[in-house]
Amino acid sequence: MATNGQLPEELLRIPQPPAAKNWVRLWASITFALLLLGLYEALIGAPTEATMGIYQRIFYFHVPAAMIGFLSFFINFLASIWYLLKRSPRADALAIATAEVGLAFLSINLTTGPIWAKPVWGIWWTWDARLTLTLIIWVMYVSYIVLRQFTPSAELQPRLSAALGIFIFAAVPIDYMAIRWWRTQHPAPVILGGKNSGLDPHMYFAVLCCEIAFLALMATLVRFRYEQEIVKHWLEARRRGVLLTQGELGVTDQGPGIRS
Repeated sequence: MATNGQLPEELLRIPQPPAAKNWVRLWASITFALLLLGLYEALIGAPTEATMGIYQRIFYFHVPAAMIGFLSFFINFLASIWYLLKRSPRADALAIATAEVGLAFLSINLTTGPIWAKPVWGIWWTWDARLTLTLIIWVMYVSYIVLRQFTPSAELQPRLSAALGIFIFAAVPIDYMAIRWWRTQHPAPVILGGKNSGLDPHMYFAVLCCEIAFLALMATLVRFRYEQEIVKHWLEARRRGVLLTQGELGVTDQGPGIRS
């Protein structure tokens, strides 16, 4: 008979002690405070840019959202490799959590971009290298999440997702370097962009505040989503254990109406 000992050991430690819950509340409070500080610096604390005026303040959300989104995708990339090497449920849980959170931040980037572009460029969108690649990456990570939803096998789903996650991430460094390699409508980088780039110190501080706030928010969201996925893995393992004791595991894996 299947017992708890037959389940992956790391899935048997799901219940969280009260201290962990208190830590989460503290971290959520810190994250909220950082978001308020970032909002203040972006809208009030930073000086108004001379050319674009108040529209430039979108920059403080647009750029950090892209950076945190790409960081999330990088963690997804590492977690996908980890899963393919070790078949760890925790790696799979981290991969899906970072993919979803990264997609959320990239959606912020793609939403704020046209809002900023319209008054500055006079157009909502242009198909230059940076914008097009960012949109392609967004579509591919949406496909990644859809693939997981429509892949029925509990074993095949994480393998396919991990392979796709590694493949998609190849476009991220190309997107990052696009405005350095090609002449585009998108402005040249002002952070780590070379000798002619740079920001006013007060503007840089505002960007840094928003970056740290978004990083804390990413960590909070990834933690919550990761724990949800771990519980899902745990429940699936328990379900398979029950079916194994009933001699029905082969029926489930082969689909309805097929018996071994």
